[in-house]
Amino acid sequence: MRVRGKNYKTVWMTAGSVHLIDQTLLPFRFKIIEAKNHRETCEAIRAMVVRGAGAIGAAAGFAMAQAFLEAPARGLAGYVEKARRRIESTRPTAQNLFYAVKRVFDGAAKSKDPKQAAVKEAAALVRQDEEDCRRIGEIGSRLLKDGASVGTHCNAGWLAFVDYGTALAPVYVAARKGKKVFVYVDETRPRSQGARLTAWELHNENIPHVIVPDNAGAHLLSKKKIDLMIVGADRIAANGDTANKIGTLEKAICAKEFGVPFYIAAPSSTFDLNCRSGRDIPIEHRSEDEVLYQSGPGTRGREEKILVASPGSGALNPAFDVTPAKYITGIITEKGLIKPSPKNIKRIIG
Repeated sequence: MRVRGKNYKTVWMTAGSVHLIDQTLLPFRFKIIEAKNHRETCEAIRAMVVRGAGAIGAAAGFAMAQAFLEAPARGLAGYVEKARRRIESTRPTAQNLFYAVKRVFDGAAKSKDPKQAAVKEAAALVRQDEEDCRRIGEIGSRLLKDGASVGTHCNAGWLAFVDYGTALAPVYVAARKGKKVFVYVDETRPRSQGARLTAWELHNENIPHVIVPDNAGAHLLSKKKIDLMIVGADRIAANGDTANKIGTLEKAICAKEFGVPFYIAAPSSTFDLNCRSGRDIPIEHRSEDEVLYQSGPGTRGREEKILVASPGSGALNPAFDVTPAKYITGIITEKGLIKPSPKNIKRIIG
């Protein structure tokens, strides 16, 4: 994707360092962070400098490669095993993280030259992420008629993956094919990834959109303002139950009530056959500060954090919820559009 006339990816690796767009500063500042070792990359994942299923997976794969590069010749196995556990502890819900770490770890462990094999496997994983998202965009764009209005939640655009994205990829492809598309951008509190990130992406792409409060979804759906909903996923269970940013479930229920199609867009790497249903998906709980405080540019242009809730009150902050398969019209994958069922999911994974 282009930012200020230059092509960027969300995360990339050169000479052992991982470079990441700092998403905590967007849309007010655009800054590239350099993580020089796997511990720094882990912290970037944990602090949500990088976020979104595919981007987390890419960063985790690179972190695993960094660990192999850092490991001493003697004690390499112990070092990378410990690093793997550290990387996997950063974000427990995102399946792409575990998929990426395992793929890089296994690819390197089987090689006579594990260091170079790890780097090669991480790079291959990133290329696959890009191609999968491009395919999702092509397949999903067929669902969008000229003049369509699309509802979103959270950010599953190119910032959430290496490039293209998932939920926004069909919008980008449709727009580039000349279709007129309008996007209702759910603000997605508490971190406001919709208002800050999705809106920023769409603005850069010159795609008409408007930011709406999280609690406006039912109203807009009831008034037929939204033709279809497309959201991303952090983990999809074997039965089609899907974990995504908190607030997705209520949008799915409302869409079902008012007869609006509700789609999940995700690559096959997001499916987890070890999770039989949504009940088995671990839900990350994050700091209450994300609910109690908001941040943005202050009077001097510096990032400022202010309390926006009653002083002395605590907050509960589950980062994800699970949407049962019965509320999902279809899942847009790089291999095609499927109905959420165990049989279809096994076919996609196989």
